[in-house]
Amino acid sequence: MGLFDKFFKKKKPEVKAEPKSKKVEKSAKDLATEKGEPYVAILGMEIDPENMQNGSFELDWNDKFVANLVRAGYQMNPKDTDADIVDRWFTAVCRNVVLETYEQYEAMNPERDRLIKSRNLGDGRSEVS
Repeated sequence: MGLFDKFFKKKKPEVKAEPKSKKVEKSAKDLATEKGEPYVAILGMEIDPENMQNGSFELDWNDKFVANLVRAGYQMNPKDTDADIVDRWFTAVCRNVVLETYEQYEAMNPERDRLIKSRNLGDGRSEVS
């Protein structure tokens, strides 16, 4: 390219690229809601550092999930809030986890099946099996 071309050639107008619009990523909750699917997730959990047995969970859900819980019988009162219904469900889930853990513990307990039978044979004697 010569000097003349460099200074006098008609320059193409610069096309400034428009800033790309930020694509908003849809959350899992939004996607489930759009599909008409139930959604529930644990958003967070807190543990009391002074008493590690105490804590709380923060849950998020959509209306479809609550509707399914209502149909499943978790609504006890027409005035129950969505939070009441979800809390009742979560309590039942936690209770089932505890019961299953207890059943597993009991199944592994060798003393559970140990049954001592005693039969009086008379004359101060007994048979133990």
